[in-house]
Amino acid sequence: MLMLNLSLWAVFEYSEAKGLEELFYPTYDLSGFSWDSVNRTLNHTALTAEFSGVPATDPGGSFSNGSVGFRVTAYEAGGRDRPLPSLLHTANSSKVEFVLAGVAPRGNGSRFALEVATVEEPGVVQELRSARSIDDEYTPTIFEMLSLVAQSQNDSSTRSFLQWKATAYGSRSPRREDNIQCRSGGLQAANWTLPASSIVRAYFGEGVGSSYTVSAINISFGGEDGEVYQEKRYLSWSALLGFGQPPRDTFSPLVISIMAVALGTPMAMLLVGGCVLLFAQRKRYSEYEPIN
Repeated sequence: MLMLNLSLWAVFEYSEAKGLEELFYPTYDLSGFSWDSVNRTLNHTALTAEFSGVPATDPGGSFSNGSVGFRVTAYEAGGRDRPLPSLLHTANSSKVEFVLAGVAPRGNGSRFALEVATVEEPGVVQELRSARSIDDEYTPTIFEMLSLVAQSQNDSSTRSFLQWKATAYGSRSPRREDNIQCRSGGLQAANWTLPASSIVRAYFGEGVGSSYTVSAINISFGGEDGEVYQEKRYLSWSALLGFGQPPRDTFSPLVISIMAVALGTPMAMLLVGGCVLLFAQRKRYSEYEPIN
């Protein structure tokens, strides 16, 4: 559970049945998980912490050697993460990493999806934005950035955001070849009720059911064949959570240099070719003596 104005998480597992229909297994409700104490993973120097949990009841034994985890990293200044997807961050943001490690799939070609649900205060509206770029230097082969932005209806100012790149990874030390396809559904009004004991009620009060609205978005992971997680048994997805405007990537120096060379080389060749042609013409005409 995280704050966007506040976000809830649930994990779905599904696979494609015959006729391209999707077969969903019982949902992993994270509110029913047993979570390890964060004290043993809390790093005051690096400003990191990790929450790891398993279902309170696991009749199928899927979590006998696995767990669901959330890694949180706070930042004191702006910069860019070194590990892929190399998110650009500010001092007003934190990184949240969803990790699915060692969990046995319940079907052949299983895929997983993460549900993010947000609670909106009165006068606040959520908007899902997608930005594409030709620059993939920091996150190779990934050209899309998505942002879930909370805006004030009165002055259209951005209050908070959740930002991520359209990729997940199948390795603890992610590389380009560990890329796992990531897709995001549309933002929809959630028609379920919040648990009575939820921290949402503790934060917003008893007006959640009447004064506040709940929206949800599903983020799914896996290729067309659904075999990525079957092979890796590891999945990590990172997002940036913060206040104010989400960070915006500019063109990297490498891409700017490539574009300058690509656009400047033809122009330089035209100029050089024109000069050579003019010089050759003047030299040819100079071989003839003028007729008086």
